[in-house]
Amino acid sequence: MPFLTRLFLKTGLIYLGAGFTFGALMLANKGITFYPALWRLLPVHIEFLLIGWMVQLALGVAHWILPRLWTLGRGDTRFVWLAYGLLNGGIWLVILASLGVLPPFYLFLGRVAEAAAALTFAVHLWPRIVARN
Repeated sequence: MPFLTRLFLKTGLIYLGAGFTFGALMLANKGITFYPALWRLLPVHIEFLLIGWMVQLALGVAHWILPRLWTLGRGDTRFVWLAYGLLNGGIWLVILASLGVLPPFYLFLGRVAEAAAALTFAVHLWPRIVARN
């Protein structure tokens, strides 16, 4: 399995663990209120699980399993590295903006970075899935 695939999957599993931890804390807080401000972690919980885990998992598996080019293998991985950086940077911008650490405009910038990561990854995969006939 390629290094980048393992990196995407391991990073996704870290987000999964953190997202489940925040979810468990909020659920426990719902039963026995011990820290009412814990509900501010709801956007973090959602971002970690939906984007951090699911998207990272999908991109890692796509990088591994989609057909390889005959002459180039999986192709130039610079786009994949860029997508990895944009995705994780976007996740953290969204989280910090939703917690109020950064101004709300960074929420938009984070979403743009996440979308740019998806487009960058698609640019990398396009030659691998389009027929050349």
